Amino acid sequence: VQVKESGGGLAQTGGSLTLSCVASGGTFRDYGVGWWRQVPGEERYAVATMSRDATRRRYRASVDGRFTINRDDAGITATLQMNDLRPEDTAVYYCNLVDENLRSPLYDFWGQGSQVIVSS
Repeated sequence: VQVKESGGGLAQTGGSLTLSCVASGGTFRDYGVGWWRQVPGEERYAVATMSRDATRRRYRASVDGRFTINRDDAGITATLQMNDLRPEDTAVYYCNLVDENLRSPLYDFWGQGSQVIVSS
């Protein structure tokens, strides 16, 4: 399964953005999906993950209640709705498949990601 992110951009503090991730060669009904983010000089970490049946979700504490991960019924597109954005949300966001524990990415390969910049 290959994934490709889109969306992101510039937002003001308190604003909203939506990221999309499209699967090819498989669907998110076969695999769980998640969003990770990374800022220069720091390690990449997960912010939101979801099981393949969409019944379980995990959120990083700092985004819980503000971010929502979802997917369409066909499992082709996964989204990350980001509300009440803060400057500390500024990062490059990546989509990847996730393991059954919703903790680790399945692939070591990462795409280009989507840049999100939140201005204060």
